[in-house]
Amino acid sequence: MKRLFALIALLLTASCVGPGNETSADAAPDARVHSGAYPIPPAGASRSVPRRGARLADYLIVDKSKRMLVAYNNGRPIRAYYGLQFGDAPTGHKRFEGDERTPEGLYTIDTRNPQSSYHLSLRINYPNVNDRRFAAQYGRSAGGDIFIHGQPNGAGRRMRGDWTDGCIALSNAEIEELWRLVPDGTPIEIRP
Repeated sequence: MKRLFALIALLLTASCVGPGNETSADAAPDARVHSGAYPIPPAGASRSVPRRGARLADYLIVDKSKRMLVAYNNGRPIRAYYGLQFGDAPTGHKRFEGDERTPEGLYTIDTRNPQSSYHLSLRINYPNVNDRRFAAQYGRSAGGDIFIHGQPNGAGRRMRGDWTDGCIALSNAEIEELWRLVPDGTPIEIRP
């Protein structure tokens, strides 16, 4: 079974990186090109155990419609998380404070909070200049404090459905793993 999983992982990795999709370690984060293909775990594969010798992520892609987060290293997927939870209004780009939406676009993981009310959390640097400018035209705040985080402390089990205020929620085991894989400064692309 381990050989089958390794073969599938090798095939998926090969299909995600092709000519024109390679990146170098010194390429600017916004210059990275990803094929848009995502690794799909084989039935029964664990989603919370890191691959042995996993490298640090240098790019993250969140696909809101597929409820998936993929961590990349040098253009290759190294980890994928499924079943993401969002705000109560998950469709569309976050525009204003309190709209319960998750931002879309290119951002950065700018800090981490080990004392989070949601197990652990990685902050996304929303709002950017364009987000603030858009909200200001309407005399409103763009909001802020958008994180990738775990479940509420003391919840005992995973919450059901979409429940955040615009953040991205994972299981506690998943956020622990992502916490170790993602350094501050990692670009994150959030797709609709």
